[in-house]
Amino acid sequence: MKVPESGMPEETYWESLFDLPLILDRLKIDCTIEHVAELGCGYGTFTLPVARRIRGTAFTFDIDRAMIARTIARAADAGVSNINAAQRDVLAAGFGLEPESCDAVLLFNILHFPQPEDLVRQAATLLRPGGRVLAIHWRADPATPRGPPLHLRPTPADAEIWAKAAGLTAAATVDLPPWHFGVALSK
Repeated sequence: MKVPESGMPEETYWESLFDLPLILDRLKIDCTIEHVAELGCGYGTFTLPVARRIRGTAFTFDIDRAMIARTIARAADAGVSNINAAQRDVLAAGFGLEPESCDAVLLFNILHFPQPEDLVRQAATLLRPGGRVLAIHWRADPATPRGPPLHLRPTPADAEIWAKAAGLTAAATVDLPPWHFGVALSK
């Protein structure tokens, strides 16, 4: 299933909308993390910098074959070899990874579809004890240059509800200026 309102703009413009080092620092994505699963790699915007910071594999999935191809090509060009990218409809078929095999699951700009709690629950099954579901999304309070309509955008309070339903704890909410917020949901 394709998430509504999830079309990708031109790559350079898309990547101008994020302060990648700030986002990764505030979400504490670093060498203490071994394996990561990411849903929706897009152009590899987050995939490559995440893979450079972790000590294991970045498993990344996208429903769009062109996005997988772009991420793989960018990783090859950059000499980043710890990315495993696959075309997969995670919403329909799950992640296809072993339970408790990841330290983090990344749900970036993806929780604006009809059953986000189901995805958070699926993500939680991948977490090792102490692992975290890390999500970012477009803020709903200011006008933003991209993102789904305001009525579809989740809030940190929504993430707390989904965390509880998945047996997770909402550990932290962080501001990711200028357009996003982030949440860490811990196992």
